[in-house]
Amino acid sequence: MAALALLLGCGGPAAVQPPAAVPAERPHAVFAEGDVDHPAYGKPELRDALIAERRLAAAAELHLAELRSRQPDAAVDDAVADAAVDLAVRRRFIATLEVCDAEAQWCPPRLDDPAWSYAPDPAQPADPVMTATLRFDLASWRVLATELTGRACACRTQGCIDGVDAAIERLEGRPVPQVQSDEAATASITRARECLFRLRGKSLIPVVGRAQPREPT
Repeated sequence: MAALALLLGCGGPAAVQPPAAVPAERPHAVFAEGDVDHPAYGKPELRDALIAERRLAAAAELHLAELRSRQPDAAVDDAVADAAVDLAVRRRFIATLEVCDAEAQWCPPRLDDPAWSYAPDPAQPADPVMTATLRFDLASWRVLATELTGRACACRTQGCIDGVDAAIERLEGRPVPQVQSDEAATASITRARECLFRLRGKSLIPVVGRAQPREPT
């Protein structure tokens, strides 16, 4: 019996255990709840926007090259200057999307590119056309400040930057002092100005995956 037990314990191949299940990689569909600039959209929407914006930037580069190939004159020079400035703004917008994707910072509140412009006439100043109602009570001012932030951080052209900046300057002083000092609205306006500052090239935008920051373009 002892021999039989020994034979059974040692004879034959050892039983092979099935491999431990490897957990599937968690899909990066949304941003973490603790992100400072937690946006309403998810990673797929952000990456679709990056693809679209890079294509638009490539098309803008070709357009700029075509303009520069023309016989120079005043009109062509102006067109080249405008196209170069707009391309630089779009590249900075793309850079902020890259930081948003990699580090969940500087995420714009919106990814769309709303058709909007505002160029006030000093002789006949008028209010910008906004989605929010221009009533300037506390609730309305918070909504308006949020809209200004969304438009500022979504700018892809110099005209958009200048228009949002002018709109903030015109509208910021309209609420009564008690409403102007509201923390939520103040935070929104501050963020709007930070976005405009970056998109103007007035602050360095980190290059994702590199140690050195991106030089303003």
